[in-house]
Amino acid sequence: MIDYVCIAPDVKLGKDVRLSKFINLYGCEVGDGTKVGAFVEIQKNAKVGNNCKISSHSFICEGVLIEDNVFIGHGVTFINDPYPRAANADGTLQTEKDWKVERTVIKRGASIGSGATILCNVTVGEHAIVGAGSTVTKDVPAHAVVAGNPARLLRRLSGVANANGEQL
Repeated sequence: MIDYVCIAPDVKLGKDVRLSKFINLYGCEVGDGTKVGAFVEIQKNAKVGNNCKISSHSFICEGVLIEDNVFIGHGVTFINDPYPRAANADGTLQTEKDWKVERTVIKRGASIGSGATILCNVTVGEHAIVGAGSTVTKDVPAHAVVAGNPARLLRRLSGVANANGEQL
């Protein structure tokens, strides 16, 4: 049986990375111990840290940095262009020269719920939680729980320990 896995030769995979079938990875980095689910695409110049879980049907575009210990739910979409267009004013098809990749950062220990959309030029803080189906349009503070469209602060986490057992 064919594995149906497309991994370009320029992909950097860490130790003990687990890859499902039906994935497309090119020009990206995936850290040690990370698990990538089925039907995931990770584009060039995207970086996924160590011990992350990228659930099925998610799209991680160019310009996205995901730090260590991050959970990405099913069907999460990242955006890297605030004003996307297919063609220029003269009708010619746009190329990479016609737009600038905008950065998105997901900090250590954050969790992004299934079906969320994360716009560009935002940072989701350490150990923050983004509710399922949310649209993140601005920075999310560390240890915050946000949800909605657009995502709004619901509460702050307290009494939670990080991976080192330190209270947050």
